[in-house]
Formats: sequence, C-alpha cells, structure tokens
Amino acid sequence: MTSQKTILRALAGETLPTPPIWMMRQAGRYLPEYRATRAEAGDFLSLCYNSELAAEVTLQPIRRYGFDASILFADILLLPQALGADLWFVTGEGPRLSTITTQAEFDKLVGPNDVHDHLAPVYETVKILSRELPSETTLIGFAGAPWTVATYMIAGKGTPDQGPAHKLREENPEVFRAIIDRLTDATIEYLSMQIQAGAEVVKLFDSWAGSLKGDAFTEFALKPAKRIIAELKSRHPDTPIIAFPREAGDGYIGFAKATGADCVALDNSVSAAWAAEHVQKDGCVQGNLASRHMVTGGQDLIDETREIVKAFSNGPHIFNLGHGITPDADPENVQLMIDTVRNG
Repeated sequence: MTSQKTILRALAGETLPTPPIWMMRQAGRYLPEYRATRAEAGDFLSLCYNSELAAEVTLQPIRRYGFDASILFADILLLPQALGADLWFVTGEGPRLSTITTQAEFDKLVGPNDVHDHLAPVYETVKILSRELPSETTLIGFAGAPWTVATYMIAGKGTPDQGPAHKLREENPEVFRAIIDRLTDATIEYLSMQIQAGAEVVKLFDSWAGSLKGDAFTEFALKPAKRIIAELKSRHPDTPIIAFPREAGDGYIGFAKATGADCVALDNSVSAAWAAEHVQKDGCVQGNLASRHMVTGGQDLIDETREIVKAFSNGPHIFNLGHGITPDADPENVQLMIDTVRNG
C-alpha cells in the first residue's frame, strides 16, 4: 500500500487532484476523547510516556476524521529530558525545564547515543501505531529543531522573543554552539530510531526559526536542519523529511534545496499565492490555513481553504494548518475544512 499513500506520493513530487490532508496537533485538547484519555493518564507527561495511551490519542483523530496522515503523539521537550534536563509542566502555564546556560550545566548532559532508554516508550508508541493505523494512513514521526529546543533549555520555559537564547548566543557562543551541536546529534539518533520503529515520514519543527535573522538563521536554523537531514538520508534514503522553519519569511525560499528536505511546511504569515511562486517551485509544500478558522468556521473557512487548494494546485501540496490547532477549536469546523478540501 505504501506507493498508494497520498502523502508519500505528494512528498515524492506528485501533483494530486485532491491534496492529502492532516493537521498539526490533530491529537489534542479540542477533542473530548483526547481530554478523557489525558484524564485517565493523569498528566501530560504521563500520557506521553504511556505507549498504549499515546497511541490511543494518536489514533483518535484518524477514527473521527480519516486524515491521510497520523503524527506521533509526543512533545519536543522529551528529548532534552532524555539528555538530562529536568522537565515538568505547570497547569495553565506550560513547560518548565532546568536551565542550561553554563559549561558546567552543559557538561551534565548525556551523549546523543544515551537517550534511547529514556525514549523507549516513544519508540514503542510508534511500533503500536505502525500496526494499528489503517493501511492507507501515513505515520509521521517528529522532533523539535535544535534552535527551538535550545530556546526552552536555555530559558527554562517558553518566551515571547526567545531573548535568553539570543543573549547566550551573543555572550557565550561556545556554550550556545555546544548546545546546538548536542541537540543536532541527539535529534539524528532520535528520529532515526523513530524511523526504525515504523515512522514513514519525519518532520522537523523549528517553531521559533523566525526569530533568527540573517546569518543567524543560516547558522542555527538552516545548517542544523541540513546536517540532520543529510545524516537521516544516509541511513534511511527512502524516508521523506518535512522541514518547518516557522515564520521564516523569505527564508522559506530555497530552504528545501539548501537542506535536502522533501517538503517545506509553511505558516500562515505568508500567502499561498506567494509560496506557490517562490517555494513550491522546488517541490512539495505543506500548509497553510490559519488556525483561527478552526475556531470561527463559517464561510471564511470555506473560502480560505478553497483559495489555498487552488493556489497550490499546480504542484505537490499537503493541506495543513499554518500552525497547530488550538484547544478552543470546534471539531465541527475541522470536518468542514476536510469536506471543503475533498469536495471543493
């Protein structure tokens, strides 16, 4: 069935009459069945590390909507935890980590090949999904890109401008680069194991790439992605890779060619028409409906969905949101989006 999977066909460069569709954070708090399973798990991290329950929430949106792909339920911060950082979640506020800002703190981290015991439940989730997903549904694994994960490790939490990471980059470049290099190496190992466990595609989420400008974008968003992709391609030449340098703006242009990515995911700060002209010419693109439409619905959702499908209709395209679906989204609007993509 692999050659018939629409996502894999799009990633191979095929222009399809109807774009395949999945949605970032499609397993999440907007679904009542997810909230019930999370309550059963007890807390977010317990859900991530319970392979059976993590597989269950990954499958829930497939059962409900029949998306063309399923993305592993996990979190980008499991990797720094596996490297040795403390990680916990504060209700209503999000993740917290022990900070890594000095050489001494960095030296306490484990090596990139020493993360697998900690991450074994994630690989088990992938194995379960590879058995239980419908034969037509593609399984996507993922990791955070080094820069984005580093911003959390350095600040100890999410920040509006990634200021602590930029400060360390400027004031202690040796430690900063060591963090990026360790994360790059560990991400290669992490994604390689996901592929060995059954992931058919992997995606690299660089959610804060847009705060890197000029040479810094090249050095800390583009180059780590290139190294990760090159190594994964050498180990798993048949596995497509999606890169998502969110809010890269003009940095989207040529990103696929520069990194070796099979597809570039787009946020909704760029128009589909612009991206079709400047980005899709190099291959498959993914995106890029604004997440707010999943809250507001109505004719605006229909019109914008149709506009994106039309703009990207002359090349390979995977329909998706420009960022993750939000907890306040209406599940009925997700169905409306899917129906609009598939039925016009």
